[in-house]
Amino acid sequence: MTAKRILPRAENLMNRHVHAVTPDMGLANVVKVLLQHKISCAPVVNEIDGGRRILIGFVSEQDCLEHLSNEMFHGNPRPQQTASTIMKKHPICVAVDTDVFTLSSIFVSHGFRHLPVVDSDNHLLGLISRREILKALECFYDQTNDAYQIEHFPPDVHQIINHRFLMRDD
Repeated sequence: MTAKRILPRAENLMNRHVHAVTPDMGLANVVKVLLQHKISCAPVVNEIDGGRRILIGFVSEQDCLEHLSNEMFHGNPRPQQTASTIMKKHPICVAVDTDVFTLSSIFVSHGFRHLPVVDSDNHLLGLISRREILKALECFYDQTNDAYQIEHFPPDVHQIINHRFLMRDD
């Protein structure tokens, strides 16, 4: 009888403690948030009553690097750069019930490092990274491989019993 293995889902793998930025935050402050928290990206959110955050975009180190270096090389732009002017609008998001193989496929196909996890109203619930997916796949692989070995190559009980009663010629 095969034990049913449950696929890991985004809900179990995501980081719920996400450092986000607001759309009106200046470029220099966005950079400070990324550096201060040692993160490579941040969701851009509008905060609404009750502490809920609606995802409106996503900003990465790459976005900041591009705009900050351009600003420094070409001079200060007008109007001032903010999270809303440099962010990727309409980022690809996943739901809490997205399974680990779908998540893996999205990461591989698009080259992302992080994906926001949202509910049906686009409220930010968490963030999931490639590393979490890799860890989950490794663990699932180990469990699956162990179960396969037990199911297809069970130990030979007769051999184990015979080892117990082997006699030595002394």
